[in-house]
Amino acid sequence: MHIAITGNIGAGKTTLAELLAAHYGWEVLYEAVDGNPYLADFYADMPRWAFNLQIYFLNSRFAQMKKILVSQQANSASPGSQAHTMVQDRTIYEDASIFARNLYQDGTMPERDYFTYRNLFENMMSMVRPPDLMIYLRADLPKLRKQIQKRGRSFEQAISNEYLGNLNQLYEEFAGSYNLGPLLILDVNALDYANKPADFAEVIRQVDARMSDVSR
Repeated sequence: MHIAITGNIGAGKTTLAELLAAHYGWEVLYEAVDGNPYLADFYADMPRWAFNLQIYFLNSRFAQMKKILVSQQANSASPGSQAHTMVQDRTIYEDASIFARNLYQDGTMPERDYFTYRNLFENMMSMVRPPDLMIYLRADLPKLRKQIQKRGRSFEQAISNEYLGNLNQLYEEFAGSYNLGPLLILDVNALDYANKPADFAEVIRQVDARMSDVSR
């Protein structure tokens, strides 16, 4: 199976992916943040590096989708083999529907670059299967700020509240219109699944319920 976790910067995607992987024995597919050659430059000068960064993320996410597809095909070819489930930290859909779209809408990414990006994305979609379950982590600005400060990435500290707020709005639109498969929405404003076993147990309960529906 392919489980995907979606949510704004600082929502807790990587933490949840690792906890779910440890609990279920899944493999984590991480977002290409560490070692990303454009990320720090982008936050220092968004108009200059917007297109480069989005292409880098899109390419890395597409490589993950190809890996998932190969795994799914292998499982289909050997029905008796043990299923291999991957949990993905952020999805290829967010790259286009939220981050690139936001950069275009606020004038950071020129129309020419955005249309080139969208054409590439649409071509990739012909080879992409949607996840078996999408988990959306809904988080308000105070929660995002707290998490961003806590993990201490220097290049993230200058992210404006306006930028995060615009992304949150697009995330809500994305979740509200998502129709490619099952969607589980977790309001993480009042959840601390990293430190409170009861909160993580509640997440597991909801994930189990949705996965049960998917497998029927």
